[in-house]
Parts: sequence; structure tokens; C-alpha cells
Amino acid sequence: MTGWTAGDIADQSGRIVVVTGANSGIGYVTARELARRGARVVLGCRDATRGKAAEELMRTQAPGADVRFAQLDLADLASVRAFAEALPEDRVDVLVNNAGVMALPHRRTVDGFEMQFGTNHLGHFALTGLLLPRLRDAGEGARVVTVSSGLHCLGTVDPRDLQMDDRYRRWIAYGRSKSANLLFVHELSRRLAAEGSPIVAAAAHPGYAATNLQTAGVRMEERALAERAVELLNRAVAQSAEDGALPSLYAATAPGVRPDDFFGPRVLQWRGAPARSPRAAWTRDDKASRGLWAVSERLTGVTYDWKG
Repeated sequence: MTGWTAGDIADQSGRIVVVTGANSGIGYVTARELARRGARVVLGCRDATRGKAAEELMRTQAPGADVRFAQLDLADLASVRAFAEALPEDRVDVLVNNAGVMALPHRRTVDGFEMQFGTNHLGHFALTGLLLPRLRDAGEGARVVTVSSGLHCLGTVDPRDLQMDDRYRRWIAYGRSKSANLLFVHELSRRLAAEGSPIVAAAAHPGYAATNLQTAGVRMEERALAERAVELLNRAVAQSAEDGALPSLYAATAPGVRPDDFFGPRVLQWRGAPARSPRAAWTRDDKASRGLWAVSERLTGVTYDWKG
């Protein structure tokens, strides 16, 4: 994978892809590049105005692209169910669980979950389970790619305080939600292998990519100086969203991707071409991944239908 770029993406003609959070940042780039290679891409976005604008822009940047916006709010389980039920496609070849929030002030989802855990993990857990039959119908080559972060190393999931009710710390909450993403991929991979499924579940992270993710929290608190400082830092040291999307695109399309793989930028996990990324040992803990799976089924009400 040395020097791998978006130009190395194989032809995706005939494949159906769902990308969450596809209206901006690495989600937008991921969706656009897959559409450029011939995939039919569903843009799962929370905000209808921004989602439709992204669809229109994508059509100008990728003439002939087969893309469409569909309403999806990962912080609302009713919205997740409605999205899955309304999806007209009878199969999904690739699901990219990209949408996320980062370091927000304390907030709750519609269903009462801590916002980062609820959006970044539980929403995608529910969506993947609801779309699993269509991923199975895609057969060989089907993939689930979940976007985590190098900052998962800030902390693992605490089963005694999943919602961080005892003491909320925004960056620890973010790190835990990203560890949850990796625990989810680990357990999903194990369960898919047990049923003999050809679906490959892998994870990716963008390194430090300049997107609106970094400024969302301070913007919510109307901290103009902090927002400006983050914007300047992004310009100085971050890589572009185009480069940040490469690990996701690699995980979604490249040959040789293995179950439970984790890809990030090659250079210091910060920037550059995609490579296999190191990860905290706790993200491969079988007991922790099984425990998180059980509680995720209980909290979301989504129980996966296993064939094995």
C-alpha cells in the first residue's frame, strides 16, 4: 500500500455504498471518490439542507455520479430505523460508518445517551445491524468500514459509567467513543467469522485532517477566539480532508484488507498514505467487546440476526 492514493481505487461500477456524515469533511470526500469510480452512493446526513447541497456539489465535481441524499440522524434511533427501512436498495456492498462528533460540551441524544457515545458508537451499531441482511445479500466483497480515531488511546469504555454521568470530560468521552468503535469492529469481525460470512469489517482513522469536526464543540459554546485558534491550527499542521479520507477509502476498496484491520496515515499516524495503524490493546479485548456488544443491543433495541 506504499504511496496509495485515490487514483488507485478500483472500479466500483455496480456497487452500492452508504456513507454516513457525507455532507462534509472526510465523509464527503469518501463518498465523492467512490462515486467517481462508478459506485451508487447514498449520502446519509442529518441536516437536509447541507445534505442536498453536498449532493448537488458532488454532481458538479463528479459528473455523472449516481448519488443521492437520505435523511439520517445517528443521534436519534428512530431516524436510524427510518433510514434503514426506507432504503430502496436490496443490497449494500459497502457501509462506511463515518459520521461523528468530537469533544462536545455535555449533551444528550434524543434517546438520552451521552452525545458522543450515542452518536459515534450506538447510532452506527444500530445502523449496521439493521443493514446487515443487505450486506449479506451483497456477498463476496461486502465491507463495513467504521471510522475511529488515533485519540481512542485517551480511554477505553467504562461499563460502570457508559454515559459518563459521574464526571463528564469531553476529550475522555470522545476517546471512549472511538475505543467503542474499535471494540465494535473487533466483535463484529469475530461474529462474522463464526457464521462463515465473507463480509469484512475494518476500521480507519484520518490522522489529523482539517474538517469542521474540530471546531464544532467551541462553536456550540460560542467561543469565537477558541474557534479561530483551532482554525489556524488546522491550517498550520493538519492534512487535507482529501488525504484524511484515504484510510477509509483504502479500507473500503483495497484488496487484502483483513477482518479487524485498522488503517491510518503512514507518517506518525498524522499524515500521508494509508498504512496499518497501531491500536490500544484494550480494543482487542474479547471480554470487553462482548460486554459492549450486549449492552449496545440492550440500549439500541437492535439485535443482530446471526446465521451461524
